[in-house]
Amino acid sequence: MISRISGKILEKGTNCLVLDLGGIGYDVFIPACVMQRIDESCGADGKITLLTYHYYQVEQAKSVPMLIGFLNQVEKDFFEVFITVSGIGPRAALKSLNKPISLIAKAIDEGDLVFLKSLPGIGEQRAKEIVAKLQNKVGKFGLIQDCDMQVKVAASGISEEALDVLLQLEYKRTEASSMIKKVLESNTQVNTTEELLNLVYKQRRLK
Repeated sequence: MISRISGKILEKGTNCLVLDLGGIGYDVFIPACVMQRIDESCGADGKITLLTYHYYQVEQAKSVPMLIGFLNQVEKDFFEVFITVSGIGPRAALKSLNKPISLIAKAIDEGDLVFLKSLPGIGEQRAKEIVAKLQNKVGKFGLIQDCDMQVKVAASGISEEALDVLLQLEYKRTEASSMIKKVLESNTQVNTTEELLNLVYKQRRLK
């Protein structure tokens, strides 16, 4: 069982890192709520240490080993509590945890179904099951000081979607990234990809 992994980041995707360990590349999947702090947790040499949840994804006629990474034990503990809910496996939890853990824990404790349904892959029935299973059991996770990540998580997801669109429109990656960054620096309350792209368009018209 792999419980910890250290290596240099070779590649960084939306929810996955490729770490180099002595010339061997390991895929480590990262929840969005954790990915937002990856850069600040890296050393100057690009190396990082992650706690890992190691499991086997069973698919038709095969079993694939998977690693899900966390920056600290509290994040991993919450993940392990979250997947005790019926119907939420590691892959589903990886997708769903795209907002600060403290806010998710608060929503569970308060029975906030609207917030829980805003998590990817969580519908009405699943939100009710989460509350029934975990309410009054996740208080300590609400103490995590990560609320300032909420805007960053949303902005990151919107930025990536907008970047994909601009690349499809044959803008160079550096130019597209620069346009998006400039818009977000002066418009901190952008909520959707469409809104961001409209602002990028207006910005170019003013040149």
